[in-house]
Amino acid sequence: MGVEDREEWDAVVVGGGPGGSTLGALLAMQGHRVLILEKETFPRYQIGESLLPSTVHGVCKLTGVADELEKAGFTLKRGGTLRWGANPEPWTFSFAVSPKIASATSFAYQVERSKFDKILLDHAVKKGAEVRHQVTVDDVIDDGERVRGVTYTDADGTEREAYAKFVVDASGNGSRIHKRVGGTREYSEFFRSLALFGYYEGGKRLPAPNSGNILSAAFSSGWFWYIPLSPTLTSVGAVVRREDAARIQGDPETALQSLIDECPLVKDYLSDATRVTEGQYGRLRVRKDYSYHQTKFWRPGLVLIGDAACFVDPVFSSGVHLATYSALLAARSINSVMAGLVEEEPAFDEFEARYRREYGVFYEFLMSFYDMHVDEQSYFWSAKKVTKNAHTELESFVELVAGVSSAEFALDDAESAAVRMKSKAAEFASALDTMAADEEKGMVPLFKSAAVREAMQEGGQVQSRAFLGEALGADVPLFPGGLVASGDGMHWLEPEAK
Repeated sequence: MGVEDREEWDAVVVGGGPGGSTLGALLAMQGHRVLILEKETFPRYQIGESLLPSTVHGVCKLTGVADELEKAGFTLKRGGTLRWGANPEPWTFSFAVSPKIASATSFAYQVERSKFDKILLDHAVKKGAEVRHQVTVDDVIDDGERVRGVTYTDADGTEREAYAKFVVDASGNGSRIHKRVGGTREYSEFFRSLALFGYYEGGKRLPAPNSGNILSAAFSSGWFWYIPLSPTLTSVGAVVRREDAARIQGDPETALQSLIDECPLVKDYLSDATRVTEGQYGRLRVRKDYSYHQTKFWRPGLVLIGDAACFVDPVFSSGVHLATYSALLAARSINSVMAGLVEEEPAFDEFEARYRREYGVFYEFLMSFYDMHVDEQSYFWSAKKVTKNAHTELESFVELVAGVSSAEFALDDAESAAVRMKSKAAEFASALDTMAADEEKGMVPLFKSAAVREAMQEGGQVQSRAFLGEALGADVPLFPGGLVASGDGMHWLEPEAK
């Protein structure tokens, strides 16, 4: 079939998940003409149901969709409960530093992604973006100087071209065009796991007020997630080492039950539950939770956001946060260039530095978090000790953050990275011991630990900007010589001269 008439847009967004829909809304809110191309028809199934507060109260408040999420009836998530570390008993963290000073933003949601993603995509349409479903994006249009658009095949099988000032790849880890940005996709050796998961009706709940918490339970072969999506529906998944692939890919039903039998806590919670066997939750699934990052996040005319750019181990529920946060950063860059406020190169260098930093913060936090768990008899957990990990992995981490001008990542070599991560794991474990010994201190010791403080820092800034706007005052650069966010959070600006 021939190529249809040429279309012109300000931005073409490939993928309508949380990253693509958030970016589409933020651009359309500035009056830009946005086309979102989605390969499926919403609602559709997606994994990754546990959110962080920065998504709900930060980015979603900026787009205006937070009120719709509140009305949707999603399960309230006040924090997490974990069987992890040296203490044999589960421990709980709260998004509130203290019960005495709990705020209106000290919670997130557990969401059925089919519902959550549709709310976000419909909201982007309300803001002015156009969405086309059942579309396959085949390639980018590249004239050598910059990416000028995409070629795609629509639902009728017709080949089309869409030209745009910017193309945004928000199509996830299976992206067909991420390589066109240049660089390579570098995989982590430390976080190379497999997840086997399904859904259950009738599983137990944690005692109130933590009944909506995610439960993460370490056991000898890896760890389980247990996510209460509704009063009766639960997402349950086991994360194991990649060497166990044969075990979980034979008979998945038998494999998952044997893993459940290895984990007394999850086995007890599922003792009266039945596995869902029909509908979108009816089959067991296997996913490679392989962490990776692209060595380049943008080139003129093309930018990668969300999992198209990078992915990190899911234990801290950072997936949707990184997708929506990177969408906000990219939207600021595009909005600023379109408005003539900042040149393209500094605008997207700011995007990449901030996104790479946030990914690096979670990467380092998670390495420290894994290192904290005590189970020397387990191959899975002994392999997750930073001091036993191959230095090539730590060298990769140093390279990952080497271009980020920030005091937190003043790392010269793998040895300094290992020492830093080891000390963070020890500090994290000490904070947990302090919490257990003195309940009056609440979450204060945990939030004072460097690993947790850094992981929550940027999300907290986004929340503050979303709630206070101009009243928050002038932003300050995150990097020497870097840009700052505008008062409304929608643009980059040069910092005011002092």
